[in-house]
Amino acid sequence: MKIYTKTGDQGTSSLYNGERRQKDDEIFEALGTTDELTSNIGMAIEFLEDDAHWGPYLVDRLTTIQCLLQDIGSNIATPRQQSSESRLNRTAFDMVHVNKLEEWIDEMDTELPRLTQFILPSGGKASASLHIARSVCRRAERHVQPLSRAQICDDSVLIFLNRQT
Repeated sequence: MKIYTKTGDQGTSSLYNGERRQKDDEIFEALGTTDELTSNIGMAIEFLEDDAHWGPYLVDRLTTIQCLLQDIGSNIATPRQQSSESRLNRTAFDMVHVNKLEEWIDEMDTELPRLTQFILPSGGKASASLHIARSVCRRAERHVQPLSRAQICDDSVLIFLNRQT
């Protein structure tokens, strides 16, 4: 089986519900940016392998976040008002994921010094790569905002992205 389909050669791609849209559609902008975020998190994970203190803890959580970003992609690719009930159920993104992320943030916050100013992106390869992921996440959030407003994706998708930044 070939790994290419040629179905996008005319500048369109399909959503999970089968609908075809132009590749520069706002849905694909959001999907592409969340994919870029997942890749940047993957790079951070590789750098964290060398960190004996935070490495194992963060690698576990970041890997989970990568999986959840795949779920977010499925949610975005299934417009809420134009998809079957079974597809909507299969791709729903529950607030339980936001709640879990908040728990992790609260856990880590107890270990870190109190923030009194903005942080300059630096601090080693892992830290710098996480700063890149954070800024890509902000862009993803901006691309998802109009989709959430138009009820194309679940509101919890936007909230989850917001918590990550």
